[in-house]
Amino acid sequence: MATIPVTSYEARERTAEVRYEQWAHWPVNWTAVWVGALAAVALVFILGLAGVALGLHMVGPNDRIVDFKSIQLAALVYSVFASFLAFVVGGWVAGKIAGILHAEPAMLHGAIVWLVALPLLIAMAAWGAGSFAGGWYAGLAGSPHWAAPMPFERPEAPPSGATAAQLSDYNTRMTEFEKNVNQYREEHPRVARNSALAALTALLLGLMGSVIGGWMACGEPMSLTYRRPAARNT
Repeated sequence: MATIPVTSYEARERTAEVRYEQWAHWPVNWTAVWVGALAAVALVFILGLAGVALGLHMVGPNDRIVDFKSIQLAALVYSVFASFLAFVVGGWVAGKIAGILHAEPAMLHGAIVWLVALPLLIAMAAWGAGSFAGGWYAGLAGSPHWAAPMPFERPEAPPSGATAAQLSDYNTRMTEFEKNVNQYREEHPRVARNSALAALTALLLGLMGSVIGGWMACGEPMSLTYRRPAARNT
């Protein structure tokens, strides 16, 4: 029985169909990812502590962002730089350890570094270490059950038979306490909104930095118009 010859066009169609059904997966080097994530978290706290030591912390001792206008420009610039640089280093470390030579998988590893570092930062912020990161990541922490709802103590009532001076002092302290409580309650919605905005900004800057760091590690030109030359069959 004679066989039907296959034309070159049919051969190309079958080859294209077979290639379409194959999955081109990108393997993940988890060792490189974990080392990069730990490097990013370590640098976040190193730069945060350096900013606190230099007086470039973003908020005051109570870690409440009531108004962004009260933040110094130098502190704002340093916080943005620190959040971005820490994850650039993390993505670069992951890309170099994995030995990736192409931009796409290198950028993917950088993004995974950010994903792994995110729960670590949330845990650190929940344990109260968010202020050591410069204040940006303090918004990642919720309100733990052991924390006091307000940082004010109610004055103790004067004993029975108190003098007029003691009663006057108690009334003065009680008036100041009620004033602080009312101000705290009025500022709480703005503080929650500003803290969330600061944390969101820090996280997005970290994601951008980790992707750029992985891109830098691969060694390919950092240009959106770059086209990798096709491999030649010899």
